[in-house]
Amino acid sequence: MERIQLGNTVFEGANNVYLLDGPTTALLDTGVAMAGVRDELQSGLADHGVEFGDVDEVVLTHWHPDHAGLAGEIQEASGADVFVHEADAPIVDGRVQPLMENPELQRETLDEWGLPDEKRKELADFFASVGAELSGPHAEVTEISDGDALTVGGVTLEAVHLPGHTAGLTGFAFDVNEIQADGPSATGDSGDDTDTSDAAPEGLFSGDVILPKYTPNVGGADVRVDDPLAAYTQSLVRVIERDFSVTYPGHRDRIDKTSLRAATILEHHRTRTKRVIDVLDKLGSATPWEVSAELFGSLSEIHILHGPGEAFAHLDHLASARVVERDGSRYQRIDADVDIDSLFPTTSMDQQL
Repeated sequence: MERIQLGNTVFEGANNVYLLDGPTTALLDTGVAMAGVRDELQSGLADHGVEFGDVDEVVLTHWHPDHAGLAGEIQEASGADVFVHEADAPIVDGRVQPLMENPELQRETLDEWGLPDEKRKELADFFASVGAELSGPHAEVTEISDGDALTVGGVTLEAVHLPGHTAGLTGFAFDVNEIQADGPSATGDSGDDTDTSDAAPEGLFSGDVILPKYTPNVGGADVRVDDPLAAYTQSLVRVIERDFSVTYPGHRDRIDKTSLRAATILEHHRTRTKRVIDVLDKLGSATPWEVSAELFGSLSEIHILHGPGEAFAHLDHLASARVVERDGSRYQRIDADVDIDSLFPTTSMDQQL
């Protein structure tokens, strides 16, 4: 396995594409369809003697353009099979438009979040400036489901459905003994060493389920997800309990202490929920946009979408638990004595944080 890192700056940056080159040639994720990123991917593949036309399979962790944008172009060049979870397949193949390409859904969502007119225009202008280059041509896809096994590039991958960031986000588990991996490990919470125990160690290609530096956006990244925070926290629990020995994320470097990193992100969301409640106590009532302004300050470009989306995910979770009440786009606290821990799942890692 070889990692090709791409310098996408539109989203989180430092995108990873993984090359599995065995009896067949497979890519896991592809990067955005922007000219500079396409050149980087072609150059990175050429370093290993591979061209777009040589690719037999493309496996996508999710529909976002920084992961799936070049899938259609690669398929056009090679006839590659493109695999993606059934929940994200309709966006990758063009049957469904994502938020910023669907004016009616966009209007309803931004109304629900209380976005001011000037920020709506700024967001629309941002997507107009980059949108045509992000996604490239649609791909014909083969839909996969949780638990499906794929053998690509000489490696067997198990599809592990981990929704939250998107409805169909899927990690791919593998036997680490099948992969000779390159690249440095991440720092900080991620640790330094892979598992060398006698048990058959499992690795994970995680997409954006967990990342070594940032916390993946929940709420604004895919508005199709019901109670996105609940879905995402359950995905984190699943990652923790599988206890993967090593994770190759969609951005930046390898994560070696996977369960600890997932538990740290889960704790981050507990803390953020407490901050959201504090904002409501301060303001009396607030829209997701107003909460995001208190949490994140001034927002620009893609963060105009991600900031209030994240605030909405937390407010929606609190509303489901009857901690807050929604009136139109505004939320107000109704439970004066909430136990934050009761709103989140417990895991085997709780005592280690």
